[in-house]
Amino acid sequence: MSESMPNPVKKKKSNNYIDNKKFYAEMIIYRRLYDESVIAGEPRPIVSRYIGECIMLIATRLATRPNFVGYSYKDEMISDGIENCLAYIHNFNPDKSTNPFAYFTQIIYYAFLRRIQKEKKQLYIKHKSFENSMIMNTLVDMAPEDRSHYSAAFINVSEKLGELVEKFEAKNPVAPKAKKGVEKFIEDEDDET
Repeated sequence: MSESMPNPVKKKKSNNYIDNKKFYAEMIIYRRLYDESVIAGEPRPIVSRYIGECIMLIATRLATRPNFVGYSYKDEMISDGIENCLAYIHNFNPDKSTNPFAYFTQIIYYAFLRRIQKEKKQLYIKHKSFENSMIMNTLVDMAPEDRSHYSAAFINVSEKLGELVEKFEAKNPVAPKAKKGVEKFIEDEDDET
C-alpha cells in the first residue's frame, strides 16, 4: 500500500493580515447595534473584540510604513489613530462601502499626520522658548565666563534647530502683533535705517 504523498504545491500565503470580509460582517453587526441604540436613546454599543483587534493591527502596521517609521512619538501616533477610529466608527456605512479596512486606514493615516504636525509645533515652541531664554540671559549682567558658556550653548542649539524653525515658520506664517505697553516706545533696528 502506498501512502498518499503530500501535495508539493503549497497554498499561496496571503499578505492580508486582516480578513476584510469578516471585518465587514462584524461592522454590519456593530452598525445594526448602533442604530438600535440610537433609536432606543441608549449609549453607543461596545465594539467587539475582533473589530478592536483589526483597528489596532491597522494602526500598528501603518506605523511601520517608511514615511512614519522614524518618529520617536510613534506610540502617540498609534494611540491617536485608534482613538479616532473608535470616535468615528459609527460613521461607517455598510450600505455605501464594503471595505472597512480602507475606511479605518484613512482615519488612522490622517490621525498620524495631525500628530506629526502637533509634535513639530511643540518642538518649534520649545526651541523658541529656549532661544528667548538665552536672549534674556544675555541681557542680564553676568560674569564674562558665564556669558561665554550661554553663548556657546545658544549657538550650538540654534544651528541644529534653525532649519526646523525656518520650515515651520514658512508653513505657518505669523502675522505681526500690535505693539503694546513698553513695546510701543522701543524702536526696531530696521525702523532706524
